[in-house]
Amino acid sequence: MKLSVIMPVYNEIATLEEIVRRVLAVDLTVNRDGINPLIGEPIVLEREIVIVDDGSTDGTREILDRWQTEAYPDIRIIFHANNGGKGAALRTGFEAATGDILVIQDADLEYDPRDFGKLLQPILEGRTSVVYGSRFLGGPRSAMSLAHTAGNKGVTLLTNLLYGTILSDMETCYKCFRRDVIAGMPLRSRRFEIEPELTAKILKRGHSIFEVPISYNGREFHEGKKLTWRDGFSAIATLIRYRFVD
Repeated sequence: MKLSVIMPVYNEIATLEEIVRRVLAVDLTVNRDGINPLIGEPIVLEREIVIVDDGSTDGTREILDRWQTEAYPDIRIIFHANNGGKGAALRTGFEAATGDILVIQDADLEYDPRDFGKLLQPILEGRTSVVYGSRFLGGPRSAMSLAHTAGNKGVTLLTNLLYGTILSDMETCYKCFRRDVIAGMPLRSRRFEIEPELTAKILKRGHSIFEVPISYNGREFHEGKKLTWRDGFSAIATLIRYRFVD
């Protein structure tokens, strides 16, 4: 069994090397009956990191060029000639991934790969095929701005109203799912609206989403955060659109 870590990258020279180091440091020793160390036969999940550089211009590409030359066995690197947006990068990553389970990992340091175990456990135990890591279920996190919190709560509430679910964090980066969940799924979003599109289509296909608490170390705009209030309106439009069309 293999885990594919899909990492879209755009101008993350300050954090790229550290986040990849953290992903590679995660212990993927699990058990055939889940990840409880007292149950089942231990196995080690294979791992690949699929990095999609989305037209970076800050020196990120030079780091990735060097890694490609050094041919790290766990890292696959794909370059976009131009910046297409997070959605475009994720779509490329999904197509290139060879794992049985996929997880999305941003290239900053907001999300901690040590939470992979929490995300994988319900899938490995056969309890669900989709797990979201929620920043609002009591895990340790830095204070989020009022605007950011309100925006997240608002689009999550709309998701619940439109799709009849009870999610606490639709916009989370940490979305983990079996490969078959998105096999044949037509994804069209190019920017941050990929988050609501994925969620809408997962729910419309009858998959239940299991949430687990994760840690979160949010950054502000002056530190490189790229999501803006405009993306909130795109998320709303996307949720409404895919409620009624596929």
